[in-house]
Amino acid sequence: MSALTAEVIGQRTRAAFPQVQPLATENGRPFLQVAPGDLQQVLRFLCSERDLRFDTLMDLTGYDLLKYPMVPPSDAIVVVYLLWSHVHRHKTTVKVLAPRADCRVPTASSIWPAALYFEREVWDLLGVHFEGHPSQKRIMSPDDWTGHPLRKDYLYPVDYHGVPHLRDGQHFEHVPARPGIPAVAPAPKKSTP
Repeated sequence: MSALTAEVIGQRTRAAFPQVQPLATENGRPFLQVAPGDLQQVLRFLCSERDLRFDTLMDLTGYDLLKYPMVPPSDAIVVVYLLWSHVHRHKTTVKVLAPRADCRVPTASSIWPAALYFEREVWDLLGVHFEGHPSQKRIMSPDDWTGHPLRKDYLYPVDYHGVPHLRDGQHFEHVPARPGIPAVAPAPKKSTP
């Protein structure tokens, strides 16, 4: 069988799950929008259905809708699954909106083991709890980090264990010399009229 179009993939998925919404982004990229409660069943279907066979989870990522100009406005966290079929050479995107107040989505790790690491990253940076994940812990931030840095309402701490964070427009006054690396001159100070 040859690759299916996004429209056909959407039709077949919707035939099995009428609640799934085949949509497109503003720039025309098709995706399937799935409710968190239906996600695991839909992903299993996409992976195991003979004519679809999405055998590869290429990526799992997310983003925060809090400050996106949308009508109606939303503060949900979107989890995005990019799927590929090696058998049929077609692809699809699945999106699920996790409500900010109770940011939970079932794990996809029992379907595609690669999801274990992608889900840890989305948990660490966006705070989405993947129910059923065997080892939900930080993967990019230190274990004692507070909060989820890619949320639009996140406030970075002033320092971390006594080390200050630089803010916009700030720079180090004196950059320490390192062997084999040329010294960097400090940024010029802005003069005020």
